[in-house]
Amino acid sequence: MTYQTVLVEKRGDVGIVTLNRPERMNAIDNTMSVEIGDAVTELNGDPAVGAIVLTGAGRAFCSGADFSRFEDAIRMSEGQAVSRPRLPFNWVELVRNGKPIVCAINGACIGAGLTRTLPCDVRIASTNAKFSMRFVKVGIVEEIASSQILPQIVGLQVAADLIMSGRTFGATEALEMGIVMKVVEPESLMEEALVLAATYAENGTATVVEAKKLLYANYAECDIAVVQQREREALERCYGSPEQREAVAAFREKRPPDFRRLR
Repeated sequence: MTYQTVLVEKRGDVGIVTLNRPERMNAIDNTMSVEIGDAVTELNGDPAVGAIVLTGAGRAFCSGADFSRFEDAIRMSEGQAVSRPRLPFNWVELVRNGKPIVCAINGACIGAGLTRTLPCDVRIASTNAKFSMRFVKVGIVEEIASSQILPQIVGLQVAADLIMSGRTFGATEALEMGIVMKVVEPESLMEEALVLAATYAENGTATVVEAKKLLYANYAECDIAVVQQREREALERCYGSPEQREAVAAFREKRPPDFRRLR
């Protein structure tokens, strides 16, 4: 598939999606909004890919929504006709029901850029990265389920501070909050992200996706009986699967399992 605003490549069994509007600090316009989802969908459907890395070209990861989208919103509020693409996906559902995604945050990760990363599985950042939930600074509120996901990650009080102030903070503070799992030097970021993604990709894709769905379905579930029922149903789907059969055979043969050959 050909894209205008993102780059898609593969390194081994890891797919890479790079936001590619460096001249605009990878600000999300309507085209990019659609293409990010299309690229992730493409890699989710590629049997040779076991995990995905999401990053940005140039000095920013994503500086937020392109200003043209705010102008469109104003015109819409005034009753003017605005042509906007219909998104064929829900970003949160797409990334949480797909293969593991590691966000390699190389620079500014602001507003809609930050909220795109929050539903993803793991975030690591360059020491150059900076973050902001700056929606209130532009007269709007947070989106992409971040009003729920951010407090789950950092706690309610810290989330309230970040959302109500719209302040900018650096990679070290993001690490302390738990927004990112690791901070590395800029020259090491992609290597670290690829190594991390490869540790997910080396496992059976179907099993990893099943485990990931279970994790997110149960994270905020208050009914322990529902949690256990979901686990039982997922286990039943795993029992006797090609990946489980390979794991059992590997144990008997005293060798590491080779899930890649099942793709």
